[in-house]
Amino acid sequence: MELPERKMKILQAIIRNYLESGEPVGSRTISKYTDLNLSSATIRNEMSDLEEMGLIMQPHTSAGRIPTDKGYRIYVDDMLRNEKKEVSDLKDVLLEKQDQLENLLQQVAKLLAANTNYASMISAPVVKKNKIKFVQLSQVDPGTLLAVIVIEGNIVRNTMIHIGEELDAKTLLRLNMLLNNSLCGLAVEEINLGLIAEIKKQAGVHSTIVGNVIDSAAEAIHPDEKPKIYTSGATNIFKYPELSGENATELISDFEDKKNLGNIVKETLQDPDNNGIQVYIGNEMPVAAMQDCSVVTATYDLGEGMKGTVGVIGPKRMDYDRVFGVLEQIMKQMDELYKK
Repeated sequence: MELPERKMKILQAIIRNYLESGEPVGSRTISKYTDLNLSSATIRNEMSDLEEMGLIMQPHTSAGRIPTDKGYRIYVDDMLRNEKKEVSDLKDVLLEKQDQLENLLQQVAKLLAANTNYASMISAPVVKKNKIKFVQLSQVDPGTLLAVIVIEGNIVRNTMIHIGEELDAKTLLRLNMLLNNSLCGLAVEEINLGLIAEIKKQAGVHSTIVGNVIDSAAEAIHPDEKPKIYTSGATNIFKYPELSGENATELISDFEDKKNLGNIVKETLQDPDNNGIQVYIGNEMPVAAMQDCSVVTATYDLGEGMKGTVGVIGPKRMDYDRVFGVLEQIMKQMDELYKK
């Protein structure tokens, strides 16, 4: 049953007030309880309509109203519908944010290649020493929970947990409080077996649910050892005779499998204090196929420990001044775009 907005708000106010007090609810109480700014007479008329519809009843003469089973059903269905919409909206926001960052990185790689005439790469940000900032459990349907875990860098991870039962609001609130009080501010190495056992003990019959959430949280904050890498301009390598032929084939292969590029990213990020530009020339490179090249890398920082590597691969005779300038400008623009 779809109720007009005004009737729905009055029904919700009656049910919430009745749940709190256990007493029949009158029109004067509702006039103070809602934000509709209606007179008591108007509310009485609406309440009469709700009574005729079988959603509320008057337990005895001159008393206020209490909800019927049918009224409770309308209230609960509307609450679940709104919660599902909130979950769906949250997913859309998360996907949009993820897509925006991915598009930004792809555009940076293309821009670097176009402005330098060399090959380019950029890694997705890696968060070091992740800590949990917030955990939120929401009931999606009677047998499923959505666990939303926010970690440093405002990175959000979410996972569906199948529980085979419906939790009431009070239980859900208690579990959320337990998880946040126990886990917030902790890094992965601090979530030990003793802590997990204590949290499960406090969760009682819901220890399995809590265990699943903790597993998801630990996975979310575990550092990603293989960040995603975006590349562009690989064919620019053919423009330079010293990199053509067999060497060019090996370089293109490295760009396709990205394993060796991952080693460059790892080496660049190893120094936690390094946010400047690094240059690897010839055999300074740990990658055999790139020892006829120069690689210029820089570490970008999106805040709260979110760091990644951006780099340019070209011949040893590359225009270093131009590459440095383009890298510095791009990192400045990334900072402005992402943090605004």
